[in-house]
Amino acid sequence: MTDHTADLAIIGSGPGGYVAAIRASQLGMKVAIIERRELGGVCLNWGCIPTKALLRTAEIYTNMKHASEFGLKADNIGFDIDAVIKRSRGVAGKLSGGIGYLMKKHKIQVIAGEATLAKATNGSGAPLIKVKTAKGADTVKANHVILATGARARTIPAIGLEPDGKFVWTAKEAMVPDVMPKSLLVIGSGAIGIEFASFYNALGADVTVVEMVDRVLPAEDEEISKFAEKQFKKQGMNIITSASVEKLVKGDKTAKATIKMKDGKTQEIEAERVVLAIGIVGNTENLGLEALGVKVDRGHVVINQWMETGVKGLYAIGDVCGPPWLAHKASHEGVICVEKIAGKNKVHPLDTSLIPGCTYCQPQVASVGMTEAKAKAAGHKVKVGRFPFNGNGKAIALGEPEGMVKTIFDDKTGELLGAHMIGAEVTELIQGFGIAKTMEAVEEDLMHSIFPHPTLSEMMHESVLDAYGRVMHI
Repeated sequence: MTDHTADLAIIGSGPGGYVAAIRASQLGMKVAIIERRELGGVCLNWGCIPTKALLRTAEIYTNMKHASEFGLKADNIGFDIDAVIKRSRGVAGKLSGGIGYLMKKHKIQVIAGEATLAKATNGSGAPLIKVKTAKGADTVKANHVILATGARARTIPAIGLEPDGKFVWTAKEAMVPDVMPKSLLVIGSGAIGIEFASFYNALGADVTVVEMVDRVLPAEDEEISKFAEKQFKKQGMNIITSASVEKLVKGDKTAKATIKMKDGKTQEIEAERVVLAIGIVGNTENLGLEALGVKVDRGHVVINQWMETGVKGLYAIGDVCGPPWLAHKASHEGVICVEKIAGKNKVHPLDTSLIPGCTYCQPQVASVGMTEAKAKAAGHKVKVGRFPFNGNGKAIALGEPEGMVKTIFDDKTGELLGAHMIGAEVTELIQGFGIAKTMEAVEEDLMHSIFPHPTLSEMMHESVLDAYGRVMHI
């Protein structure tokens, strides 16, 4: 048994935890981080990064099948699913090792084990951390403790919606498939569901997506969602909206789902594999939160604007606190939390309207700020601009002329309320509008900005111009 002391202890080393640790070290704190699995958490090892490696493979494979359109020859195109997975795992492994290097660089103590919390032994201060390690049990006493334990896939065991190691996958199993399925049922059409649908569809699986609400990617602007659904169907996906899964029954070689449609009728869909993408729940169990009096609401820790839980010295960041479930949100919360602990001046609470969202399907989808519907519901009179990819020279040269940029402004003030994109590389473009919103840019700022030619970014400019009747190239 070893006793450790620190100014700050962090439970979980995902993009919230390890970034918080680095920032705390930069501010002169003695930091310990406790991780029960791989450094980097789910995002780096089983989420954001390895899925992008898979999707890059799918993108290249799709382009290779259209080689003749670029004057190239590529015959007998195929893929080795084992090699595809190996590359994805290699990318994740390399970056996980990089986190280890960063911990050493910043003199952050890493403790491998499972943490639980207990009341401070002296009755005051942050909770005591007990860590079950491979060698026994350690304790960590810190002035401040941050929970960054992340989340896991939501399941509904009562109707058969739970991973079984064979037929039913969460994102983790979908990243390391035992076989390349000929047919795939994806339940849920948020970012996770659509990304896996896009990957497997590109590699030739017969993909069906079932979504409870009336459109895919329901968090996105309705116009973007409709455009996306049209493209997915064009690629061969079967999209079923306004429908729910009543039950899932597993057979010898397939699983069969009973789907309840909008009109009340049911239909059965049979598939070799099923991906669950129906949301996530925070990892709040077995931490001792109940005994400490930490409030947990619908599977997520309740916090205030400074990530405080209400228990002295205990904070929480990232997915364990609820939506939006995004790595960059967790990282930003970690920095805010640590800087507030350190007493830094000019620390600002997180403004969720400034958080970009990205989906790395084909075509990509990205957005920041309000949708058109939400802007109107909030009482704004809006000006809306649009520009199509097929009006942009770079998009045509890339052979990817399908897409759109949409911008929403307040008619009275010129404030940029929201920006929404679908098409090639929009996940890289969206931060331009993110910066504009952070700097409180108005339409004239964006109109007067000079965008390089020929680039996809010119469409951002044109969309702004279109909102004010000044568009040039359509």
